Amino acid sequence: CGGSSHYWKKDKEQYECKHCKTRITLKSGTVMHKSKLPFRYWFIAMHLLTSTKKTFSAKEIQRQLGHNRYHPIWHMVHKLRQVMGRRDDEYVPAGRIEPDEGYFSTETPEAEKDKPLKRGRGSQRKSKVLVMAESEMVASPARGQKPRSVGYLKMKVIDDLKKETINKAVKELAA
Repeated sequence: CGGSSHYWKKDKEQYECKHCKTRITLKSGTVMHKSKLPFRYWFIAMHLLTSTKKTFSAKEIQRQLGHNRYHPIWHMVHKLRQVMGRRDDEYVPAGRIEPDEGYFSTETPEAEKDKPLKRGRGSQRKSKVLVMAESEMVASPARGQKPRSVGYLKMKVIDDLKKETINKAVKELAA
């Protein structure tokens, strides 16, 4: 209705519009919308998923929360991971961008473990990743500090390190 006057209904734990009597929960319009799980579960799951280098499985979060059923916890974790993935698309590096490539270790399939693998730059054990860092100049750096700081990072796994592939990936990530 567009009304800006609301009041809090303690018994329902909802806001109600004074004009049209529409009820709005605290979870409305968020990733928690239509969830029966308590806020405490959501915030603990958010903390566990974002505060460590390695992620938690839905089963481990279920254990941490002490919840009996797996299915609602799995849905909660799935929704949180989707939201975290969409967040990366909202940020576009601006200003000075410094691209570089990196190599990250990957698991070797069981079928290939007994085969001799290539070493060095074309190794099957390493994934080629393009890393783009937003670089910002610092007005007055602390003593011993560099005059630049890193803003947002974007990463993309690429097939090869050819100039054309890297240029295409940089244009995709910076657009």
